[in-house]
Amino acid sequence: MKKTFAEVVLLARTGLNPRKNFKLGQGNNNYITIKNIKNNTLVIDENTDVVDDEAIKLIHKRSKIKKGDILFASIGRMGDMYIIEDDPVGWDINESVFAFTLDTNIVRQKYFYYIFRVKSTLDYLASNSSGSTFKSIKMNQLKKMTFDIPPLEKQDQIVATLDKVCNVIEMRKQELISLDDLIKARFVEMFGTLDNPAQKFEKATLKELCNKITDGKHGGCTSEEGTKRYFVGAREIYNDEVHYDTAPEINVDEFEKDYKRCNIEIGDFLIVNTGATIGKSAIASDERTEHTLLQKSVALLKVKQELLNPMFLKWCYRVNTRMYMVESASAQPNLLLSKINATEIYVPDMKLQNQFADFVHQVNKSKFIRHY
Repeated sequence: MKKTFAEVVLLARTGLNPRKNFKLGQGNNNYITIKNIKNNTLVIDENTDVVDDEAIKLIHKRSKIKKGDILFASIGRMGDMYIIEDDPVGWDINESVFAFTLDTNIVRQKYFYYIFRVKSTLDYLASNSSGSTFKSIKMNQLKKMTFDIPPLEKQDQIVATLDKVCNVIEMRKQELISLDDLIKARFVEMFGTLDNPAQKFEKATLKELCNKITDGKHGGCTSEEGTKRYFVGAREIYNDEVHYDTAPEINVDEFEKDYKRCNIEIGDFLIVNTGATIGKSAIASDERTEHTLLQKSVALLKVKQELLNPMFLKWCYRVNTRMYMVESASAQPNLLLSKINATEIYVPDMKLQNQFADFVHQVNKSKFIRHY
């Protein structure tokens, strides 16, 4: 049965921005923002802001959060939620976190949570959001939504099934993390870290070890479906791969004009050099590689493969995170090409590098076999 937002949500409100209201960094109460909400979990750590008791009282006059309410991230990871499990004591929310009190005679909190995991809902959030660096959605856009709400008994069945599926997925994620930890441990065993190498290796800069280091196209491209020419940016690089399902197809003439500067080939190393996912990387391996134009958020390193195995370089970045850690006065961190060029790494014998690459290949085969 179709239900409107107003029928499902009895009360919708937000927290409070400090501005002229209170100061951050004083007191022992946690000030919850979108960064603390992830996959129905409230993550409170040393990076969480704090406020004093007076601030909490002031915020609570507006938020009125209580046990059973749903917290909703309105910016960044839009749609991520947390169902408040206990009476909130010692914490409250900022204005980018929405709080919903549901009519539980109509909808279960967990069913409402899963509605916002569905692709059609995520597409609605994306298409009705605004902002450049970080997308956000306004409350009035959410209030235009309608939902398919089955009877409570059916909701309970759906939630039970989805909980089981999500548990399996989470177990799989943990298994993959363990396998990645195994690769990291093997890397450190064979090579050590840049600060503490396993033996005395020769050193060289990435400029010396690469035939070419460049970034992608500055500015946009004209979208044109059916060209099979792809414009790949930071969002397409994750889980060690380039994901083409979200990459826009672009005009062939524009592709040809800019491709020479950033001509990707199989075996090239790609690393995100701008934004929240800085440091994510992939080795070009897809057959669509030579039909790919990079956006400015991705850097291309054409390694001299007689000196450097791309897989070794990839895990050198994974283990030695300081290689891509940057300090920036702007909101958008940027790993400059000049820093990449000047980065000095150790260069083990190719036999050792290839042994490590073979080990990674075997572990990755294990990931694939267990998945299927």
